[in-house]
Amino acid sequence: MPIEDLTDQLTVAHLSEAELLARIFPRLNHGPNILLGPGDDAALVAAPDGRTLISIDTQTQDQDFRLRWNNGYRTSGFDVGWKAAAQNLSDINAMGGRATSLVVSLTMPPATPVQWVEDFADGLTAGIVGLGAPDCSVAGGDLGRGREIAVTVAVVGTLNGRPPVLRSGAKPGDVVAVAGTLGRAAAGLALLESDIPLADLDPELRALVNSQCRPEPPLAAGPLAAGSGATAMMDVSDGLLRDGGRLAAAGNVVVDLDPAALQRFAGPLVPAAMRLATDAMPWVLGGGEDHGLLATFPAGIQLPEGFTAIGSVQAVAQSEGSGVRIAGQAADTVGWDHFAD
Repeated sequence: MPIEDLTDQLTVAHLSEAELLARIFPRLNHGPNILLGPGDDAALVAAPDGRTLISIDTQTQDQDFRLRWNNGYRTSGFDVGWKAAAQNLSDINAMGGRATSLVVSLTMPPATPVQWVEDFADGLTAGIVGLGAPDCSVAGGDLGRGREIAVTVAVVGTLNGRPPVLRSGAKPGDVVAVAGTLGRAAAGLALLESDIPLADLDPELRALVNSQCRPEPPLAAGPLAAGSGATAMMDVSDGLLRDGGRLAAAGNVVVDLDPAALQRFAGPLVPAAMRLATDAMPWVLGGGEDHGLLATFPAGIQLPEGFTAIGSVQAVAQSEGSGVRIAGQAADTVGWDHFAD
């Protein structure tokens, strides 16, 4: 619920930092990899593999989410907490690893309701457990005051004895495949920004809104792909074409997508596209916040469970550079760019 609508509730300005933390800590997941958790100057985290994966992501109010969307949806603390877990766990997943701990920085205005913060902690824990990373714990973090809500999460992970799967390993002849969904979160975003009232959305369209607000990355797929011989892999967070272009550039190859395979992802989005008088395919090509996995595998091997073939890897022609093609034709890059969009 928007902060301005809840100023009659208990807010963070009514509590000390210690009192607010006392409400947060019991709501956080506690797993076996935390040797020393919240309460000291730094956490102590086990590194069972001897190597550590680490990534970081930020959500900022009115840049990455709105407290009140155009269609009437109100972003809860639970939504923001869940999404903070999802996008960070997905980064570790994309390397073929398993997340072990998070540290969280939460900045907020003094008028932020305490209930919103408690819901955030609950959403963070629910995301960790519900998405399939129950051994991952919140090791600590920071609280701060600011003009808007901003959430930054750093995640640590382990490789379980395997080498990491990099973006740069794709080879000509490989199969291009994805795990998870494409376009659902983008369709949900379009509905949130539309003039169609939330109450007028049927369950199918409301589920698309949920895909934007509480994405479900396929966390089992990353380690499974790593153990099945994936040559390259990355999280699709900024759109299939933009992230596919990054994978292609890293390996100096061409990623050629099959339009018929992509249509299988676009088909379920047609009802939303019809309601909004638009085309579903741009959501599949340019939407990224489903946090699916884009991976390449050697030709001839059976794709691991959860992966769908969507194209092939081709060598770079002398007259052209690396990039993404659709049925051999150059594709305009669409997707999210924090500074260009």
